This record gives sequence, C-alpha cells and structure tokens, in this order.
Amino acid sequence: MTANNPKTTTSRRNWQMLKEEIRTPNAPLPLGSYSQGVRVGSHLYLSGQCGFEPESRELVSEKAGEQARQALLNLRCVLEAAGADMTNLVTVRVYISSDDDWAEVNQAYGEFFQHPYPARTTIPAALGAGILVEIDGIAVLS
Repeated sequence: MTANNPKTTTSRRNWQMLKEEIRTPNAPLPLGSYSQGVRVGSHLYLSGQCGFEPESRELVSEKAGEQARQALLNLRCVLEAAGADMTNLVTVRVYISSDDDWAEVNQAYGEFFQHPYPARTTIPAALGAGILVEIDGIAVLS
C-alpha cells in the first residue's frame, strides 16, 4: 500500500496545500461536496454551472438560451471571485439536454466570448429536472 509510503504522504500533503477553494455568493452555492472553483497554481477549474439564479436557486427560464446565459453569468462570477474574467477561460464544456437547443445555446455563448475563443466541447447529456444546459471550464490565471 502506498498510504504508509512517506513520499506519497508528503506528496499528497503538498498537493492539498496547493489547492485553493474559490467561493462566491454571487453564483449558486454548492449543495453537495464540491467547490464552485478550485485554483491550483495558475489554473482555475470551474465546476459546472446551470441556469440557476444564485439567491432563489430557481431556474431562470424554461428556454435553453436563457439558461445558458445565466450559467455563463454564474461562471463569470466565480472567475471574478478568483480575480479573473471570461478571457482567462482556455477550455469550456457545454452540456445540453437536447441537440435541438444547440443554436440557441450557441447564440447565448457567443455573447460572452470574443476571438481568440476558448476551446469548446459540446456534449449531449441527461441533466436534472428542467435543466437544459450546464457549463464548466478551465481558466489560466496570471
């Protein structure tokens, strides 16, 4: 077992000391055992955000484009809490519950980014009740 290996234990402790949780009330606070964002060195890993309004925790709309806008606003708030902005994103994953919503989500997405765009993957996914879009990402900070 590696648990008793001093090198492994020291390495694990060093890794834990490098991780910094990013948390803001301006985006929906986690209901589970996860962080809104985690900074490790110059990298910021952002948990998936959906179209929930932060205070009410209600979906902003039944429309995919509006949910995408709110998800991106939520991501922006987490980025800002880390001293960053949308231009720091280098990759984004967009989960959509229906391919039929792609154009609407893509239009909303385009409102938040300019060239050079982050890399992006769009993934069809079974999301929770009423959730049409979830977006996560990775940012590089200076």
